Amino acid sequence: MESASPVTHAHRVLKSLNCDGAWGVALIATCAALLLLALTGEHGRMLMRYDRVALAGGEAWRLLTAHLVHLDLRHALLNCCGLALMWALFARDYTGRQWLWVLLGAMLAIDAGLWLFDSTVEWYVGSSGVLHGVMAAGALAHLRRREPDGWVLAAFLVAKLTWEHWVGPLPLATGVVVVDAHLYGVIGGAAVAAFLRPAA
Repeated sequence: MESASPVTHAHRVLKSLNCDGAWGVALIATCAALLLLALTGEHGRMLMRYDRVALAGGEAWRLLTAHLVHLDLRHALLNCCGLALMWALFARDYTGRQWLWVLLGAMLAIDAGLWLFDSTVEWYVGSSGVLHGVMAAGALAHLRRREPDGWVLAAFLVAKLTWEHWVGPLPLATGVVVVDAHLYGVIGGAAVAAFLRPAA
């Protein structure tokens, strides 16, 4: 497999940063949706969060909505910034349909991981776990194209997960951080991406 030229790679990243066309509209719409959901306050958060007791009672929609609702507006803004960064780095690495599979895979892995292996986690909200899955899938695409930054991104992700496992959340984190969700998101995102063919 031939590696992409630096010019081709830079062009891809710049186009994503400029938020051109449908990709830009999708990014703005997604951030707007996350921020609007944050404005629903405590009532919305209680209704949509991952809640072990409620899930046991059959409220399955929480397996999806938990990743869209946040602790507060600041938490949502931080995740929107993370989304914009992931978008800038990786938006063009897969098709829209492929990214949907990556997102669903990360969500499923987080939900299953929390349910099966973290029984003490009674509730969970936020998009950070899914964003970690996006980063894993994007880094894998860059590695497959033999782009140098793929190794940097992969090393950063491994270092971050290691730090969180042994030390705890990074200093910039807000509120209670379920760091295992980040690990599960990476596993889910990478597992799906392993079966996808990245864009040229």
